[in-house]
Amino acid sequence: MDVAKYQVFLRVAELGNLTRAAEELGYTQSAVSRIVADLEREWGVALLTRSRTGVVLTAAGEELLPRIRGVCNAQRELTEGVGELHGLTSGTVRVGVFNSVAAHWLPQIMKSFLTKYPNIRFEVLNHIEYRQIEDWIVGGQVDCGFLSLPPAQELEVLFLRRDMHMAVLPADHPLAGMERYPITRFGQDPVIQLEDERDREVEDIMERYRVKPNIRYRVNDDYAVMSMVECGLGVSVLTGLVLRRTPYRVATLPLDPPQYRDIGLAARSFRRLSPAATRFVEHVKAWIQEE
Repeated sequence: MDVAKYQVFLRVAELGNLTRAAEELGYTQSAVSRIVADLEREWGVALLTRSRTGVVLTAAGEELLPRIRGVCNAQRELTEGVGELHGLTSGTVRVGVFNSVAAHWLPQIMKSFLTKYPNIRFEVLNHIEYRQIEDWIVGGQVDCGFLSLPPAQELEVLFLRRDMHMAVLPADHPLAGMERYPITRFGQDPVIQLEDERDREVEDIMERYRVKPNIRYRVNDDYAVMSMVECGLGVSVLTGLVLRRTPYRVATLPLDPPQYRDIGLAARSFRRLSPAATRFVEHVKAWIQEE
């Protein structure tokens, strides 16, 4: 019963909202409030404070949260370990993912995985920043996460695929019919800069080749970049994975010299994953080899 209480509190803390947590877990809001109040009374500390937008953790709540998450994770692993003895009939896989993998890989991976293990649940956390996904892995909020390698923190990683950086040009650009786009040309053409962690990857490329890009626009959405390029506002750099199914009329060319990012799957320890998460990692490896 205590673990069930911890799970309720953990979901409230993650969502920052009593009502949403109650709806997701199948409780009434008053029942969720009572569970949190019972924990506060039992432990003699305030765990949450109310705000205009929901609830936030107190200092005591922040301190206890990682330990509560650890107990819930251990309970989940125990349950899945028992399930493994009976053919992995239940379990939850929690995955952190960045946008292009979320759009172009993960749905297909999940679909094929669920044909083998139909009773496994997925919890997917999505973010544009690789660092946030790393933090989720380290903090135990996800079992594993897709990242650009190498990670900034100490994690076990599995290399999956090399993804090419591509120049994105208007269809009528003078170089649109060429085989490659010279990196030095970014100092001349108006540049639409994508502001997320890929922006830092592109900055590293520019610094490596001593190019000062002619930045005219800064946006934080792949599709906004492609739409602006289509309208002839400038050129940009996106990755091959993002450009796999673009609805926009643009030209895409490899950079000259060619540039890449390495996509991998990371975890705190692959050997310590739950049975469901372990099967998921194995499935991702097999899917990448076949895809």
